Amino acid sequence: MNKYMIIKCFKKIPTLKTERLVLRKLMLNDYRDMYEYSKLPEVTKYLLWHEHENSDQTYGHLDAINQCYKRGEYYDWAVTLADSGKMIGTCGFTSFDFENGRAEVGYVFNPMYWGKGIATEAVSAVVEFAFKELEANRVEAKFIEGNTASLRVSEKCGMTFEGYLRQYMLIKGQYKNIGISAITRDKFTYKGLYEIKHPKIGWSLFS
Repeated sequence: MNKYMIIKCFKKIPTLKTERLVLRKLMLNDYRDMYEYSKLPEVTKYLLWHEHENSDQTYGHLDAINQCYKRGEYYDWAVTLADSGKMIGTCGFTSFDFENGRAEVGYVFNPMYWGKGIATEAVSAVVEFAFKELEANRVEAKFIEGNTASLRVSEKCGMTFEGYLRQYMLIKGQYKNIGISAITRDKFTYKGLYEIKHPKIGWSLFS
């Protein structure tokens, strides 16, 4: 994986279109849709951050994200419904290990859209993007023990559960066991799950 190529990619993050979704750059005017779910305890239960106290906090968070985009240091997309444009969550990469060709995916969604295959659709596209566009050798997902829904999503995206890292992270004052699932390039099958739109280039069918 080429660090500088990835930085350049996310400075002008491309748009991905799947069957039901459009994954695009997060924008300041997404703050209302983001606050709708980021204020909920059931959403943050298995996340590293606490629920947002008000919409101003969400707006400030998005402002900070947009500054990171400018430096190519933020790797999440806004996940929106293709038919309405409503922003219903985020999905992307939480980290890269450039030297070893590893990418870690992460996501969060409005609970109104849980259980509809939305997470699987978005994560599958992001995993394919990692292998095809970023030349990753391994894509992994980590989750706090107990988050069985996240485990199921990773498995539906072709990942294999590899086990728990015991007391791996201090989260909200408690040491937590962290599960890890992964898929490697030699086990991955390309399915053409998205169209991609690069700035100033336009749409092209992934194949």
